[in-house]
Amino acid sequence: MKILVTGGAGFIGRNYIRYVLAKYPDIKVVNLDLLTYAGRMENVRDFMQDPRHKFVKGDIRDRNKVQQVMKEDFNAVVNFAAETHVDRSIVEADSFITTDVYGTYTLLDAARNSGIKKFVHISTDEVYGSAEKESFKENDSLQPSSPYSASKAAGDLMALAFYKTYGLPTTITRSSNNFGPYQHLEKLIPKMIIRALHSKTLPLYGDGQQVRDWLYVMDNCDAIDTVLRKGKAGEAYNIASGNECKNIQIAKLILQTLEKRESLITFVQDRPGHDRRYSLDTSKIRNLGWHPKHMFEEALRETVEWYIRNEWWWKSLLTDEFVQSDTPWLRKKHV
Repeated sequence: MKILVTGGAGFIGRNYIRYVLAKYPDIKVVNLDLLTYAGRMENVRDFMQDPRHKFVKGDIRDRNKVQQVMKEDFNAVVNFAAETHVDRSIVEADSFITTDVYGTYTLLDAARNSGIKKFVHISTDEVYGSAEKESFKENDSLQPSSPYSASKAAGDLMALAFYKTYGLPTTITRSSNNFGPYQHLEKLIPKMIIRALHSKTLPLYGDGQQVRDWLYVMDNCDAIDTVLRKGKAGEAYNIASGNECKNIQIAKLILQTLEKRESLITFVQDRPGHDRRYSLDTSKIRNLGWHPKHMFEEALRETVEWYIRNEWWWKSLLTDEFVQSDTPWLRKKHV
């Protein structure tokens, strides 16, 4: 099998490539990535010498580049390429619209013209908006709250439209919050880990009671592979571990693991449009035979230990103002 993975130098994409290379001896992967701040060569260096993996630098918004890459005979496309950080989307949404919407369209159109047999579009639970008591199912309405989630919802709808209009066999995965090795320090868990290691405050938005269902990245990679091989065209699949946890609980677990005092936790001004709770009904993908294999607290401990061991990977990221700031969405837009 030969697959095109877009965004394969980012967090989930990188782990997915590592997952399939380890699982399938005969697989070939072409990795198309622009290498933005979140897509880094440090993420792929452990398999850059694998002859089954080829890296191509390119932008999914570049129609000519995408068409050139898709001239190869691929069995499938798995699209991870996206802008993903909510705070950044609040500050400046432009790149989210051009990448997550137009970039997705460019890939879909090229895949249609190339006769791609499977197209898996990677999305997020945030497209549903906030859940009060229920758990969202795949056919529930999309009610995004941020420019980021709105851009992802638009990409989802474009993927479904290409199935309905052109017959392109698209599937969508919508996962809950991922965590694990190689995640950029702008995201909650790695940011809390690194700040705690340096005995700096752990800033939580609002009252810290926001609920997320935390999914270890390798379980998500397993689920995406399941959808690629068993998913039905024109369908979306929710992916989550069933481990709903408040943000303040996450902070406390990290502090306990590092033997740091809970007084490091602080509360800062909440960001606008902040969803209170995400919750997914995952019965659909479980009917395909998937289930999470990693226990949350053990996976979190292993993640903490990975960041402790791999300072080489994250040290340069400490200069990012979204990592340094307690309320990064308040950053003024660059002129």
